[in-house]
Amino acid sequence: MAQKELTGRKVLFITVSAFSIIIAVNFFMAFKAVGTFPGLEVKNSYVASQEFDARRKAQLELGWTVDGAYNDGTLSLSFAEAQGGAVAPKEFSVLIGRTTEARDDIRPEFTGYAGEYSAPLQLDRGKWMMLVQATAEDGTPFLQRLELHVRG
Repeated sequence: MAQKELTGRKVLFITVSAFSIIIAVNFFMAFKAVGTFPGLEVKNSYVASQEFDARRKAQLELGWTVDGAYNDGTLSLSFAEAQGGAVAPKEFSVLIGRTTEARDDIRPEFTGYAGEYSAPLQLDRGKWMMLVQATAEDGTPFLQRLELHVRG
């Protein structure tokens, strides 16, 4: 069997092909990164920074904690005060989604009372983010982000 000669043209073809694949993969990954995560938390970061400390102080004075759990197709949420007693917020909403993309975002409808709430919900396996927004009886806003890990 005769050996084929490695010419400059073949080396050029191999090099151009390799770099073309690398560049194509980089463009694909950049497109997916930009297309799946909005990257926008607030519309005006300067205004948000000016209000942050006042909102944080008011929320800390509430002394609330919130806990979320997911078991067998049910999402449970409980609000508690600093002494551990249940707290019933005036109103609340929950946004559940992946931390990397917005297309799986869900706003479940909760039922319950006295600080203990639940919602039927089917979540796929993996890490989820739960953004809880509530309002106290006196109008103080409460905001907390929780991580939720769904196994199996």
